[in-house]
Amino acid sequence: MKRLTIAILAGLLAWPLAVLSENPPAGAQEQVQDLKKQVLELNRDLFLLEEELLFPSNTQVSVFLSMDVGSFFQLDSVTVKLDGKEVANYLYTPREIEALIRGGVQRIHVGNIRKGEHELVAFFTGKGPHGRDYRRGATATIRKGLGPRYVELQIVDATNNQRPEFSVREW
Repeated sequence: MKRLTIAILAGLLAWPLAVLSENPPAGAQEQVQDLKKQVLELNRDLFLLEEELLFPSNTQVSVFLSMDVGSFFQLDSVTVKLDGKEVANYLYTPREIEALIRGGVQRIHVGNIRKGEHELVAFFTGKGPHGRDYRRGATATIRKGLGPRYVELQIVDATNNQRPEFSVREW
């Protein structure tokens, strides 16, 4: 319902722009540009409002993934479970893996949870040392209080034993 209302508002605001851009009277170009700017600002404000309504900050939890080097582990996919319920399952492309290795961070999940303790389990699937199939998991207990909670899933190469290490860190 909310998306339909937003679409209708955007359509109503865009219609005069289309009419003016077909037959512009003198000085109308500036007005068209101003209207376009106002529509873009309204669209951004509506998007932020929708995010705030769907994921209020006092119940919000965000899960991110980061990698360091990736010499001992080539990531294929990640599955995330929160309190026993699967909330994210992501299959990576080679370009996404390269972006993570270069320092990128991916937001895997945004959701709402109640105040208290919650169990987060992440399963990492890929190729490990010597090209073997590799599937490992990491578990953590998240303590949700007031305000948003941020959780980072980290894949780090451990050079001392030449294996990947998987960890969960709360911010």
